[in-house]
Amino acid sequence: MLYGDTSILGVLLMRFSGDVFPTRVPVWWGRRGVVGPHPDVKGVTGKQIVIRHPKTLSGLEAILASILRGPKELRRPLDDMNSMLWELMDGSNDFSTICSLMDSTFHERIAPVEERVRASIAKFYSLGLAVIRQSPLSNEWNVSARFDPTGVLEPPNEKLELDPEEE
Repeated sequence: MLYGDTSILGVLLMRFSGDVFPTRVPVWWGRRGVVGPHPDVKGVTGKQIVIRHPKTLSGLEAILASILRGPKELRRPLDDMNSMLWELMDGSNDFSTICSLMDSTFHERIAPVEERVRASIAKFYSLGLAVIRQSPLSNEWNVSARFDPTGVLEPPNEKLELDPEEE
């Protein structure tokens, strides 16, 4: 069960049971870097995750961005713990399982695990990068790496040093 409450800062505070399925939404993301700590779970690599999505500019912003040759996309590189959380949020793991895997991987670095994982999921949710489902994802949408649901992103710049395309 999801409950929303707005704080002074306007951040959505989330409380939900352990049997919900935090799930990433369709957005372009890729992996890079060396393998870090991670559980032996399919699709979890321990590598850094970089999320890319197109900038939405209007009016004067768009004109200035064109003149100044500003970037056409936003990039969100995640830290090691949020990268692993992102990989675990594929729609097949419930909140309790995610917390257990995060705790067994990061130990005291993530304590208190439920509070910290919930806060990260709330941030992904507030950015429009995740939803809370009552049931596992069953191919309703694509959560795989390097999938551009917008169809407007250019191929990633080599300077990002992303891993080659996955299967």
